[in-house]
Amino acid sequence: MTTKVLIVEDDLLNRMFYEAVFKQRGYELMLVEDGARVLDAVDDFAPDLITMDIHLPHISGRKLIKEIKRNPRTQDIPILAITAYAGKSDEEGIRRAGAGGYLSKPLSIDQLLNEVDTLLERQRVH
Repeated sequence: MTTKVLIVEDDLLNRMFYEAVFKQRGYELMLVEDGARVLDAVDDFAPDLITMDIHLPHISGRKLIKEIKRNPRTQDIPILAITAYAGKSDEEGIRRAGAGGYLSKPLSIDQLLNEVDTLLERQRVH
């Protein structure tokens, strides 16, 4: 079964980077650039993992993470927050919102794939 990843990112170059990395792994992808479309995308696509930018148009990624984690149908989907916010308090707040992983930009392919592997493995063990 193919791993499904929902990529939430408003920056075109970042979306292209994530898309290239994940396609090489054979993941099925859905890309969303606008925070207002995220919750519908989660329901429609039923991803195995979500990568979530925090600074998005219309709604913050942190609020979206909280909404996803509040919904019994989506609360178990692992979320990797990827953000330019790199402060310790930023990471703590994002993790409190429900993100299982956190990476600050800029990031490397190895960082991204290691964190994705960790989250997916944790989900399989659950």
